[in-house]
Amino acid sequence: MNTHSPFASEHGHCFLGHDHRRNERKVWLVIALTAGMMLAEIVAGTVYGSMALVADGWHMSTHAGAMLIAALAYRFARRHADDPRFTFGTGKLGDLAGFASAVVLALVALLIGWESLARLARPIRIDFDQAIAVAAVGLAVNLVCAWLLKDDHAHHGHGHHHHGHDDGHHHAHGQARDNNLRAAYLHVLADALTSVLAIVALLLGRSRGWLWADPAMGVVGALVIVRWSWGLLKGCGSVLLDAAAEGQAVRREIHEAMVPTGSRVTDLHVWQVGPGHFAAIIALMAREPQEPAHYKALLAHIHELSHVTVEVQRQAG
Repeated sequence: MNTHSPFASEHGHCFLGHDHRRNERKVWLVIALTAGMMLAEIVAGTVYGSMALVADGWHMSTHAGAMLIAALAYRFARRHADDPRFTFGTGKLGDLAGFASAVVLALVALLIGWESLARLARPIRIDFDQAIAVAAVGLAVNLVCAWLLKDDHAHHGHGHHHHGHDDGHHHAHGQARDNNLRAAYLHVLADALTSVLAIVALLLGRSRGWLWADPAMGVVGALVIVRWSWGLLKGCGSVLLDAAAEGQAVRREIHEAMVPTGSRVTDLHVWQVGPGHFAAIIALMAREPQEPAHYKALLAHIHELSHVTVEVQRQAG
C-alpha cells in the first residue's frame, strides 16, 4: 500500500509572519524618520560648513538604504503571497532581504573601521561641541527608531492556522523570528552604538585632549557591528539553506509523535517556509497503514507545522 495525501486545491501557501503588516508599517515609519534626519544633517552641514554633520548624514543614508530593502521585501512578499510561481509562498523573502542587509551592515563596519584606522594614523582637528551635538541628536533619533522596531512579539505566543488538511487547527504558542525586522533593528542599533561611542570619545577628547579616543572608539564599534552582521548572516543563511535550528526541534517532535503508532519514519524533510512556519514531508513504514489524515492528526500539536505531506507504505512481512 502506497498512500499519498491527495493534492487539494484549497491548500494555502501564505506563510508570512504573524505581524507582517505591522512590521512593514514600522519599517516605513523608521525610514521616514531616518531619511528626514539624514537630509537635515546634510543640508545643515553644507550650509554651516560642518564635515561632521555631512559625514553623519551620509552614514545614516547607508542604514536608510538597508531599511528600504527590508520595507520593499515586506511589500513584495505581501503582494505576491498567493502567487503560484512561488511554490511555498514568499515567507522566506524576509530572510533573503535580511541576508542582503547583513552584507550592507558588514560593509558599513568595514568603512567605519578603515576610516578610524586612517584617523588613528593621521589625527584631525575636531570641533568637539558641534560633533557632540550632532552625535546626541543622531542618538535620540536612533533610540526612537530602535524602540519602534523592537520585535516584542518574537518570543511571545500567537496562533497559526495549519494549511492543507490541517486547516481549522489553532495552536496557541510559537516562536517566530522575523529576520527582516531583525536586520532593520540591527542597522538602527549599529547607528545608535556609533553615536554612543562617539559621544564618549568626544567627551574624553574635549576634557583630556585625547584625539586618539574618537578613532579608537570607531574601531571598537566596527568590530561589534561585524559581530552582529555575522550573527545575522548565519541566521538568515541557515533559513535560506533549509538548515534553521528551530527545524531540528520540529523533527524531534515528529519522530516522537510517530513512536506510539508503531510506524517507522523512513524519510523526513523539515524546512522553514516563513517566520514561525515549517513544512514537512514524512515517509512512513507501517505494518497496518492508516490514511495520511490519521498521522496528520497526531501532528496537530506541533504548532510550527503549517504544511504537511505524508506518505505511508506497508511494511513487508
